[in-house]
Amino acid sequence: MSTDLKSKVPYYRFPTELAEQLAALEANPLLQRMKEVRRNHTDPHRPLYHYVNPEGSLNDPNGLCFWQGRWHLFYQGYPPEDSRQHWGHAVSDDLVRWHDLPYCIYPDPEYQCFSGSAFVEEDRVIAMYHGTRAGNMCATSSDPLLLNWDKVGNKPVIPIRSEDGSPLPYNVFDPCIWKKDGLYYSLSAGTERTGPGGKPVAADFLFRSEDLAHWEYLHSFIEDDHYTRVGDDGACPYFWPLGEKHILLFFSHSSGGQYLLGDYDKRRDKFVVTYGEKFNFGPPKPCGVHAPSATPNGDGTVTVIFNMNQGKPVTDWNQIMSLPRILSLGDDGDSVDMKPVAGVESLRKTEVRLDPFELTPNEEKVFKTLSGNSYELELELDTLSASAVELCVLRSPGKEEHTKISVFRDRGYFDRTRWERGANTFVTLDNSNSSTLPEAQCRAPETVDVPIPNGENVKLRVFVDRSVVEVFVNELRCVAARVYPIREDSLGVSLKAIGSPANVTALASWQMQSIYE
Repeated sequence: MSTDLKSKVPYYRFPTELAEQLAALEANPLLQRMKEVRRNHTDPHRPLYHYVNPEGSLNDPNGLCFWQGRWHLFYQGYPPEDSRQHWGHAVSDDLVRWHDLPYCIYPDPEYQCFSGSAFVEEDRVIAMYHGTRAGNMCATSSDPLLLNWDKVGNKPVIPIRSEDGSPLPYNVFDPCIWKKDGLYYSLSAGTERTGPGGKPVAADFLFRSEDLAHWEYLHSFIEDDHYTRVGDDGACPYFWPLGEKHILLFFSHSSGGQYLLGDYDKRRDKFVVTYGEKFNFGPPKPCGVHAPSATPNGDGTVTVIFNMNQGKPVTDWNQIMSLPRILSLGDDGDSVDMKPVAGVESLRKTEVRLDPFELTPNEEKVFKTLSGNSYELELELDTLSASAVELCVLRSPGKEEHTKISVFRDRGYFDRTRWERGANTFVTLDNSNSSTLPEAQCRAPETVDVPIPNGENVKLRVFVDRSVVEVFVNELRCVAARVYPIREDSLGVSLKAIGSPANVTALASWQMQSIYE
């Protein structure tokens, strides 16, 4: 291994039996340091039940997978001794409570360990990721906690440059990996200049291998994509089955996290797109949803988690992870529904539940029994003929600070091919008044278009966690953003119907436990 690229972070090789691994972790200096740093964090904006890495900065989640009864989350970490990206590592029994583990994949021969995915086989887990200045790398692990990783050939398996220096017909960037008919397949993210006027559009380049070490380039993978923006790129791809379809999740440095849904033509090895949508509704920065990491659940659904960008300068931490979401194929067979992972309900503590009531039009109702900055709130609305219904959280008594969630029933997009559905519902998340700090940045309101069936009430699950708000709508769509209230009294909750009355048919709230207790 070249000494000039060797990481300055202490490297440890662990035993291969679970009991011995656990004993070694108890005494591991690197992990002890992480625990000490986590104990001493006092930033009031650091979330309680959204995962934040223990030390340094955080970037893309990587290689989410399920191995020997446990969930594993990897991420781009920046250790204090060596700020180049290493793969950080955490493990969980329920996708909610995470336990930190030492860094697991270190740079060398690559300069930095960028994003990639994990593929689980019976006897091992394969990580395929981008090694900057080198190419796409493969590493394997088979121990119980995935602590020890070995790089295939100790060199890039898809080099970033051709042997003779000639131009490559593909990009070498963030990869994902799967298996078909006994062969490994991989996508390498990038762009092609096949858009209008030769402009770049998101693309993924398909490779095939028998042994992980030698890869054959096939062709560009995506067909009939009319959903991504001109100028998007296809970073952080994850390609998995979803019900009877396949889903390709990715990140655009231009417009954020999104997905394409379609059919996998296995004879031609092409992905034929039938639908597409975004996970954030604006650029990824500031305060927005960033890159996905996803894994199949074995039941036709997919679990995905995102990192979320900061909107305020901090010194020793920045980004956080979203709550994990379960993606499933919609009832129409051509859209994607999403809901929070079930384990989050185990974090609920003190409950407050209110009887149904009517909202008087144009009068803001501030609740005396609902408050806090780290809780879950469930709200069911019959909007009747109200022009909009506004829910404010993290509200100061004088409303100097508040984060507003607005429901515009039947005012979303209308699909002329599905007259029976009527118009969709718009739900917006507005953080423009979330903070009075001069250094806190806001973003244009996130606006999600939700196909709520006629006759069905609007059902919101709102997760507030100090500096993040996530809103799931009828287990169909989600909108999320970072927020930075600084006033100690920005804890209130209020509701307001605009123009006409609306009925609150259910309202409950739970304070949430820390996932680190």
